[in-house]
Amino acid sequence: MTIQQHMRFWTVLIALFVLFLILLSDILLPFVLGMAVAYFLDPVADKLEAKGLGRTTATSIIVGIFLLLSCLFIILLVPALIDQLIGLLKRLPGYITALYDFFKPIIARFVDIEMLQASEEFRAAISSYASNAVKNLGSLSSNLLSQGLALVNLLSLLVITPVVAFYLLRDWDRITAKVDSWIPRSKLTEIRQIATDIDFVLAGFVRGQSTVCLILSIYYGTALLAVGLEFGLVIGIVTGLISFIPFVGAIVGFIASVGVAIFQFWPDFFQIGIVGAIFIVGQVLEGYVLTPKLVGEKVGLHPVWVMFGLLAGGSLFGFVGVLIAVPLAAVVGVVSRFALSQYMSSPLYGRNQEQLEGDE
Repeated sequence: MTIQQHMRFWTVLIALFVLFLILLSDILLPFVLGMAVAYFLDPVADKLEAKGLGRTTATSIIVGIFLLLSCLFIILLVPALIDQLIGLLKRLPGYITALYDFFKPIIARFVDIEMLQASEEFRAAISSYASNAVKNLGSLSSNLLSQGLALVNLLSLLVITPVVAFYLLRDWDRITAKVDSWIPRSKLTEIRQIATDIDFVLAGFVRGQSTVCLILSIYYGTALLAVGLEFGLVIGIVTGLISFIPFVGAIVGFIASVGVAIFQFWPDFFQIGIVGAIFIVGQVLEGYVLTPKLVGEKVGLHPVWVMFGLLAGGSLFGFVGVLIAVPLAAVVGVVSRFALSQYMSSPLYGRNQEQLEGDE
């Protein structure tokens, strides 16, 4: 096959894959989650298999424990999180009004008195906007829930996802061997190396970052709850869960928790300082202990590239797109680096063999 034929083949294949995602995005969620669970737990299955357990037995044990922990999380934490989230939304207009009252004396020093006299209308507008925002959030949440349950109901997530995870985890080695048999023999070494690099990046980022998010969720939720912060559990857990988005999780959590602490503890600066210190310790823990140990520094995913991938995936395919955004970003990154290295060593770039040997 010529280069043009190769390019045409892979272009058509990628276009069909994107079309497949667009057409079936409404039903892909349990399958994507099942695949993610299988990939995440495959190293554990390999270790149990190395200790003498059969693959089916090891898979059954792992999936059973995973389901037990998931059920405990749903039973114990989800109701409390929902209650705190509803309470936070109800208090949001009051927080915005209090924020206005807090900054009003400061603004009065720099704003003309005539403008300040008209501020009551501005305050009323802010309160009205906050109330409408809460109502819109409530209606949006209910619409999302109703549509989500209509498209991919809760039963499918609780039943299909574990079944998909079980069969994929059990047959993981067989599936990878079958895919390996499809690789063109002339490009076997290069494609295997690319696949190894992709797995290294995914294992370093997805598995590592998921563990980091879980640890941070437990830390922030427990710490904020321990100091008595209102809605500390939901703020802490949400902060930890969105920590996979570089810098966003920490910034959102810090602003939300310190803002609530100011309104709850004012003028107790010591309590407010404790809340701020919790996030400082969390950032030190994440930046100098968890991320270097669990994620590593060689995964090759730049924070800007991760954020772009998440936004693009969410915009194109919704929640399913968010789930597959980072793996696809890792694949694109590895393939792009490979293509760049091929270009740099080709005559098209203009470097001859002697220059390449000199660089080595």
